[in-house]
Amino acid sequence: MKEKTHLYFVPGLAANTKIFEYLKFDDSLFEAHFLDWIIPLSIDESIESYASRMCELISHENPILIGVSFGGVMVQEMSKIIKPQKTIIISSIKSNKELPNRLKFAQKTKAYKLFPTKIVENIEDYEHLFLGDYLKKRAELYKMYLSIRNATYLEWAIHNVLNWKQDFELENIIHIHGNKDEVFPSKHIKNYIEINNGTHIMILNKARVISEILEEQCTC
Repeated sequence: MKEKTHLYFVPGLAANTKIFEYLKFDDSLFEAHFLDWIIPLSIDESIESYASRMCELISHENPILIGVSFGGVMVQEMSKIIKPQKTIIISSIKSNKELPNRLKFAQKTKAYKLFPTKIVENIEDYEHLFLGDYLKKRAELYKMYLSIRNATYLEWAIHNVLNWKQDFELENIIHIHGNKDEVFPSKHIKNYIEINNGTHIMILNKARVISEILEEQCTC
């Protein structure tokens, strides 16, 4: 009997592993493992050091690494350490050249330091400020899927996604991206598998087609 392929998933910035709950795989071929974010040693911990500590959570040789959004950045950093069988990113970027201009502006002006991490950290205290059905639904999504609310982690993660030093595309990165992604617009992205009408949260509402692509990419 052929040994199963081990898939290791890393969620998006501040997200928990529930974002992967709608993905479906052939259990006879794959075994999925979901990695939670760990708290940085300090706000100044390097992304290389953090990635090394994330690699300590992997207990199988030659896994396939799969990351969403900032998790995609993280699995690319991890791939420099453990040399996985494949690295797949979803709704993410392959280098800092794929950041949109508004995020490059935030990086240059340090405007991201003004991000109200306290709101995310204590979102229940601010729910009354979310007026209208759309924002209330977004708040519910945040409560359900964005559970990593530690202020040190949030500041560290926001800094590292905007200040990622990767200025060229690593080899053999498989990139799945939506053409309606509002965080990392597809017009800035090259060499990717397109998901029609896929937004930045397509891991939730396009899970079926993403599952099919992942199975195909993980078996070829």
